[in-house]
Formats: sequence, C-alpha cells, structure tokens
Amino acid sequence: MPVDTFHKIHYIHNIVKDVNRPNWVAARRSDRSRSGFIERFASVLTESGFPRMPARVFASLLATDAGRLTVAELVELLHVSPAAISGAVRYLVQVNLASREVAPGSRREHYRVHSEIWYEAMARKDQVLERCERSLREGIEVVGRETPAGARIAETLDFFEFLQHEMPALLEKWRARKSDTSFANAKRVVPTPRSKRNHSELSRY
Repeated sequence: MPVDTFHKIHYIHNIVKDVNRPNWVAARRSDRSRSGFIERFASVLTESGFPRMPARVFASLLATDAGRLTVAELVELLHVSPAAISGAVRYLVQVNLASREVAPGSRREHYRVHSEIWYEAMARKDQVLERCERSLREGIEVVGRETPAGARIAETLDFFEFLQHEMPALLEKWRARKSDTSFANAKRVVPTPRSKRNHSELSRY
C-alpha cells in the first residue's frame, strides 16, 4: 500500500473516531450516573430495613429502560457473584417485587419489575393486615383488655384497622392520578417538597 494512501486512511480513521467519541463519552457518563442512582437508592432501602443485595437488584431493575435483566447482566452491572444475584432475586420474587420470566425460544431467565409494582404490593398488604388484626385480637384476649399491654395492642389493632379501611380509597385515588399523568414525559413537573412549599408559603406573610 502506498504511503500516501496509508496516511489518508489513518487520517479518515481519526476523524471517525473523534466524531464517535462524544457519543461514547456521553454513554459512559450516563452509565456512571445510573450506577450512582442505583447505589444511592439501594442505600435508602437498606436504611429502611431492606436487605442490601435485594435492594441493589431491585434498584437496578427499576433504573433499566426494559425493566428486566438477566442474571449475567446483573452480575456485570453490580460486580457481584451469580450466587449473590440468585439469592437476591429469590427474595424479590418471594415478596412480589419482581417476577421471573423466560423469553420465548430461549432458556435464559429474565427478572422483571412491573410498572404497577407498588400498587400491587400495597393491594396485597390488605391480606397481611387481616392476618395481623386476627393475631392482635388474640393477643388482647391473652394479656387482658384492661392491662397496659392490652391497651398497647388495642391501639396497634386500631391503627391497622384504620389502614385497611382507608387503603381501597387511597389505591383508587392513585389509579385515577396515574391515568391522568404521563410518567414517560421527562419534562413532567416535579412536586415541590413539603418543607420547601411550607417555607415559601410562610415567606409571603
């Protein structure tokens, strides 16, 4: 190959590389930002009592456009062992925060988080509340309704009964709100935090 031709090819190659570089850099920045969110949100869940590894997997599924990932993809994303991922997704499936799917024509399992995951989880809480209420009523009978322990258990029972009574209306309000809101719109107005809203209201007086 003549030297001039080689230099021309090398020159064109460098131009193409420079043109593609901004997209590559932007993608890397996006990946780092996504990973940062995953770890921060997982930390919030962990501080709230969620197991650490399931929290990281759940945050990963939540932050993925497809809403689903394979074990291999989760291993690469979170830099952990397949065994750690397996235990985490088993926990998420058991508590109904994720589901296991197999793509048609493939043996690879995907783990998915659904768009109505919180609605479904809260709706299932109704059954949990019923079991808690039955147990609390038994507890009141055991310790005595007139005792301090009985009064404490009775207050807990009353709170659970209040939640169960209010839950259907609350979930219905959520469904109405969701039907009127486009969450796919990236320019959607973010609600003002209560503390800032109160501060702005007070500043007018």
